[in-house]
Amino acid sequence: NGNAGFQQVLERLESDPVCQRLSLKSFLILPFQRITRLKLLLQNILKRTRPGSEEEVQATQAYDALEKLIKDCNENVQRMKSTEELIYLSQKIEFECKIFPLISQSRRLVKRGELTALDFNTLSPKWKVTTRPIYLHLFNDCLLLSRPKE
Repeated sequence: NGNAGFQQVLERLESDPVCQRLSLKSFLILPFQRITRLKLLLQNILKRTRPGSEEEVQATQAYDALEKLIKDCNENVQRMKSTEELIYLSQKIEFECKIFPLISQSRRLVKRGELTALDFNTLSPKWKVTTRPIYLHLFNDCLLLSRPKE
């Protein structure tokens, strides 16, 4: 998004009839879609092969290898999504001191959400309750509390 030249070239390529007006994202997704179709094809082949035959052994090996590949692909996609979330958070969160590196290969965002903090003012004659939003970011290795800039 930050590179105007790349955006222009991408728009020109996506509008080209050869690309059939498909976006770059659709071309990146196609290999994953083909892998899942191959899994369905191998399932059908396994249903139609004779039990105990050499074809069944080979089809089972191919199916197992394909299943492992799909699992690895899904794990890598999840890892990339998690890294993208960490990058997005690191751009939005401003630390008072830089002692906490938010982006890490092993760190994953597990859950995040907004809560309301209640502040009791005990100095006034009447107890005064004020509220302000705070955000919780639960990672696999720590809990981060943040508040919006005022």
